[in-house]
Amino acid sequence: MLTVPEIIAELEAMHGQREWHWWPEKPPFEVCVGAILVQNTAWTNVERALEQLRAAGALDPERMAALSDAELQSLIRPSGQYRQKARKLRAFLATCAGAGGLDRLLALPAGELRSRLLQTWGIGPETADCIVCYAARQPTLVVDAYTARLFRRLGMGPTAEGYGAWQDWLVSSLSVATDEGSAEWYARVHALIVLHAKHLCRKRNPRCGECLLRRACSVPKT
Repeated sequence: MLTVPEIIAELEAMHGQREWHWWPEKPPFEVCVGAILVQNTAWTNVERALEQLRAAGALDPERMAALSDAELQSLIRPSGQYRQKARKLRAFLATCAGAGGLDRLLALPAGELRSRLLQTWGIGPETADCIVCYAARQPTLVVDAYTARLFRRLGMGPTAEGYGAWQDWLVSSLSVATDEGSAEWYARVHALIVLHAKHLCRKRNPRCGECLLRRACSVPKT
């Protein structure tokens, strides 16, 4: 059986050249907004909402806070559930303000930052970890449904289900220490898993013939 580091190496070989929407050059506030808007929708829909926010000059905490509810809802409408997501963005802006601004919020230690985010209405573990990892660039590993799909097909994973179980299992399987380089590594691991699930290891009609992991996979070969 392949080890998790060996699987990540194969994912790197397959997808390392692909574009990823949260590589380090993305502005932190844009990452935070995207992490909230992507809940229950495809990233292509989020891109349309972000483009409208960008065109309106609203990808800034102060400028977004100054929008009326109707204006904000209209700008993020392409992401779906726009009324609820507008409330979530307002709650996140309040968390930023309570910390003394976005920069001070993101500068908090990873554990404290994650705790404050989880206390924010509309932000769950996956969204919080996306913000910690990709906006604050601090070490935490994001897991999601794609993580479970990939590793279950490879006959691997924790004995229990749930976000915490998957995160603990993958972190321990990667054997990555929490050091200066681990934030970038965790970000890379999550990105590669998502890219693989979107391009090859799809829920329906997976493209197994192009996958370097097919020899270890439980999906019937056609």
